[in-house]
Amino acid sequence: MRRVTLFVNGSSKNGKVVAVYGTLSDLLSVASNKLGIRASNLYNGKGGLIDDIALIRDDDVLYVSEGDAFVDPQSEGKAAEDRSGSHTDWLTLNIGGRLFTTTRSTLVSKEPDSMLAHMFREKDVWGNKQDERGAYLIDRSPEYFEPILNYLRHGQLIVNEGINLLGVLEEARFFGIERLAEQLEVAIKNSHPPEDHSPISRKEFVRFLLATPTKSELRCQGLNFSGADLSRLDLRYINFKMANLSRCNLSQANLCCSNLERADLSGANLDGANLQGVKMLCSNAEGASLKGCNFEDPSGLKANLEGANLKGVDMEGSQMTGINLRVATLKNAKLKNCNLRGATLAGTDLENCDLSGCDLQEANLRGSNVKGAIFEEMLTPLHMSQSVR
Repeated sequence: MRRVTLFVNGSSKNGKVVAVYGTLSDLLSVASNKLGIRASNLYNGKGGLIDDIALIRDDDVLYVSEGDAFVDPQSEGKAAEDRSGSHTDWLTLNIGGRLFTTTRSTLVSKEPDSMLAHMFREKDVWGNKQDERGAYLIDRSPEYFEPILNYLRHGQLIVNEGINLLGVLEEARFFGIERLAEQLEVAIKNSHPPEDHSPISRKEFVRFLLATPTKSELRCQGLNFSGADLSRLDLRYINFKMANLSRCNLSQANLCCSNLERADLSGANLDGANLQGVKMLCSNAEGASLKGCNFEDPSGLKANLEGANLKGVDMEGSQMTGINLRVATLKNAKLKNCNLRGATLAGTDLENCDLSGCDLQEANLRGSNVKGAIFEEMLTPLHMSQSVR
């Protein structure tokens, strides 16, 4: 009596050993019962169709089909491995000289559209270079690659202390891992301290002043001093260009030769301040109080307020000999009892300005707007040549 081992076509598992007797139809009937299929054809191990029971030898391995063509069980097993097993096999990466061991599934599953997924989804498709130990060579930074590999393993962004997030971001972009790149961009943004726009206090500024040698040029350009109390401080030669000094208390402060160009002095209090040789070109001092200020420098250095916005300022009793107020705006300003000898007021807007009691000897008012201006109780007569438009 002969016996054979039967397998379902294309498979080498769950075989059945049966005795061979009778006709080929009898053997197909037994195969149907044993394998649970409607057996129609028999093939030998090489795919040959058996159409006569006399061709079957003892201990043959036969493959039973339901009428479909022969499928080599070895090639099918290889295809199954390619579909599933190939994604779980282990491999080693040589990243910049450092070895990382992981599975193909880790590199492929989490980010299927990434460069790593394309490199390792199919074996040897990219022709990846390997070192003598079989590790795949990738010329990137191992320090920045490690967080990326961990992300592919568990889906969480974890970066050890001391690792530059910008470096990890560049690696994520290089490997085309877009979701990780987005997380890194947010993390980098959150790692930066929020910009502090709060005003500098008097205490902070005094500490700053004390730590600076008197001969050093102090630069406060663009800083925010809004509402700060800087009264009675020595602020000579300091660069306040474009600084925010709105509503600042600068009364009795010494601002000799300081630079206030384009600074915001709106609503500030500069009563009694020393402003000799000050530069206030195009500054905004609307609504500020400058009563009793001294702009007059005995050495002849003239204060320059050209183009400044001085709407509604109160400059009563200020010493402004030789001051440059060319094309400045002094609409509705109070300049009562000011010394404006030799001042340049050419092109200045003096509409509704109170100039009563002022000394305007040799002042240049050519082209100025004096509509509604008050010139009562003038100390010296105002000649037409000074104001001809």
